[in-house]
Amino acid sequence: MDMNLPPAEELRLVDQELARLDARRAELLARRAWLLRVLYAPAGPVAPPFAPVAPGRETSPRSAQNVLLTLGGTLLGIAALAFTLVSWGSMGIAGRAAVLLVVTSAALAAPAVLLRRGLASTAEAIGALGLLLAVLDAYALRWVASAGTDGTAYAAVAAAVLAGLWAGYGAVLPRLRLPVPAAVAAAQLPVPLGVLAAGDGPTAFAWAAVLTAAADVVLLGRPVAVAARVTAAVGAAGLTAWALLTGGWLSVAEPWSGAALLLGCAAVCLGAARAAGPAAGALGAVAGLAAVAAVGGPLRAALPAAWAVPVYVVCGLALASLWRPVRVARVPGAVRAGFGVAGGGVAALGVAWALPPVLGGLLGPADRGAGIWSGVHAEPVPGGFPATAVLVLLLAAGASAVAGRPWGRWGAVALGWAALMALPVCLGLPYAAGLAVRLVAVAAGLAVAVRPGLPLRGLPEPGPAVRERAEAAGPWGASWTVPVPSAPVDARVLVGWTGYGAGLAAAASAVLSALDARGATFGVLGVLLGLFAAAAVAGAGAVREAAAGAAVLAAAGLVGAGAAAAGLSAAGAGLSLLVVPAATAALAPRVRSVAVEAVGAGTGVVAVALTAGRPAVLATALAVAGLIAAATALRPERRPAASWAAGALFLAAAWVRLAVWGVAVPEAYTLPVTVPALVVGFLRRRRDPAASSWSAYGPGLAVTLLPGLVAVWAVPAGPRPLLLGAGALAVTLLGARYRLQAPLVLGGAVLVLVGLHELAPYVARLVGALPRWVPMAGAGLLLLAVGATYERRLREARRLRERLARMR
Repeated sequence: MDMNLPPAEELRLVDQELARLDARRAELLARRAWLLRVLYAPAGPVAPPFAPVAPGRETSPRSAQNVLLTLGGTLLGIAALAFTLVSWGSMGIAGRAAVLLVVTSAALAAPAVLLRRGLASTAEAIGALGLLLAVLDAYALRWVASAGTDGTAYAAVAAAVLAGLWAGYGAVLPRLRLPVPAAVAAAQLPVPLGVLAAGDGPTAFAWAAVLTAAADVVLLGRPVAVAARVTAAVGAAGLTAWALLTGGWLSVAEPWSGAALLLGCAAVCLGAARAAGPAAGALGAVAGLAAVAAVGGPLRAALPAAWAVPVYVVCGLALASLWRPVRVARVPGAVRAGFGVAGGGVAALGVAWALPPVLGGLLGPADRGAGIWSGVHAEPVPGGFPATAVLVLLLAAGASAVAGRPWGRWGAVALGWAALMALPVCLGLPYAAGLAVRLVAVAAGLAVAVRPGLPLRGLPEPGPAVRERAEAAGPWGASWTVPVPSAPVDARVLVGWTGYGAGLAAAASAVLSALDARGATFGVLGVLLGLFAAAAVAGAGAVREAAAGAAVLAAAGLVGAGAAAAGLSAAGAGLSLLVVPAATAALAPRVRSVAVEAVGAGTGVVAVALTAGRPAVLATALAVAGLIAAATALRPERRPAASWAAGALFLAAAWVRLAVWGVAVPEAYTLPVTVPALVVGFLRRRRDPAASSWSAYGPGLAVTLLPGLVAVWAVPAGPRPLLLGAGALAVTLLGARYRLQAPLVLGGAVLVLVGLHELAPYVARLVGALPRWVPMAGAGLLLLAVGATYERRLREARRLRERLARMR
């Protein structure tokens, strides 16, 4: 092995060699074990190591037997079918009878002998063939002895006879698994086919299906084989589904007839639910839906069309009330849960039907045809939405409130608010009444928001420890800073936020509607200001913060509306809006609300933006905003951010004013920043001598030096290059004198670039006067010189870097 390799490469080679040695050792050990077995067990042959294992058998004898028997029975059935359909006509009546008697009897008798000899699988296959032959016998008998009878009636009788024969055959030979399920399957046909043969119509056919399904349900409760129970369950499901569809159609066309049929289907489903096990809940839901349709159909037919949905909703809520955890006529709990799902589903569909007027009341004012304060109101059209939609929402809200669960109260709040929003649209209320209803919705939502801890039925109140943590959480409340482990408290928080969201949405709708008239705008904004201010005073935690922020928004809206009413321009309105951030800054020490300050600052941004069209007014607005920020900086907790904001605003105001005066010298904009920045940096380094010169002096120097350098290269004429070069030289010398890195680097770089700028014209003229080969030769000589002294130049560069690193 090469010992002169790098350590990493040598380590990799050593690891590879060790791995090869380990593999060789394992191979030799396996060979040794095999040799030992050969030496000490010479009587029998020993397989060599790593000999391939012979593949095992892929099928068991019983599986192969079942496959063969199934194929044989299938082929015999096909042969019997071909014989009956094709070759039957070539034989006389005696021959036909003899074939029917001999073959069918032999096929049905053979399983008894086979079972006594222990050939169960063969007996099962021959018995299945006998059942098939019995069906073919019935078909053949139809064409020989009863050719003139009605086919449907004959099929009904034949199915009944076959069901009885197969049931008896299964009772005689109970070890056969197929006869009893076949009898159950055949028993599904006699009654429906008999009614169909009698021509009694779809109603009678549906009743026949219900009676047959009821018989299947009775069988489900008996101790029979699993296959028979499955067959009965499938038959009952199919027949009941057909009867339900027919009952639903009759509920519209013939309500009373459909009601009786649907109740029969519900009874079948309830009977099946007792033996259904895991499916009891689903069957209970189907039975509940059938009962709702049965009761609601006649009531719907007796009332006007607008009352159809409320009728079904009432029936659904009545059914859902059976879900309560009490014993209702000894109904199992899973079935009662299905009742609750069915009734709740019907009520949910009714609520979905009632949502369009809610959206109309909420978003309708946004569809404005005329301008703001035009006096034209988008009055709702009476009859456009049924008034019963409000009734549906109120019924659902009441049911949610009565439920007494955490989510029930949340549903009551949401649905009650939805009913209020739908009221102006459904009843076609006039403009003033619609505004009043929306304001009532705001008040109701905020009332819920400030009292989210009202007791819920069956739920404990939060303990003293939880309340103490909530009070100690500060202005943001327990829901933001303290984890609440119990579900009831979470539900209360959700209810509170739902109420606040509902109130805020109603407030937005009210403001949009109030923009139709000047007086309405001031009135609605004033009421909203009072409501949100009251909610901020009465509330706590995050709800208090949100309400306070909304109150500031309402106040800003009043100020803006006043400016518009006074005919002020956008710039004048912007100056007026600065009253809002000034007021919030003045109230902040007393109110102590982050939301109030944030919304006030946002209003100030909007106000400044409105004055952008008039630079002179913009300068004034920036200065006023700077004063507000400077006043805010007097508070210790706001000083860092507010002081920077104040400085930036004052600087922007000065720049805008200089632009208005037509000042084009960049130093007029940069020096007012550089001087205070350098003073601040000097004071900082006096307090903290370890502070870097880049953080203390870098920003201030860069603000003036870099824009001046750009101006020098952009506009070469004038005294600016000399002045900037002198300033850069002074900065460089100060940096070298006090060993400061930032002044030395910035000043030196600017000084070099200014010098290059001044020298560039002469270099260009000199290069133009020389022959073309001289610059190329000079570049080559320079490269040779650098290459020859490369190592020494690197040492000098490292020394320079070390010197700079030792500076601050």
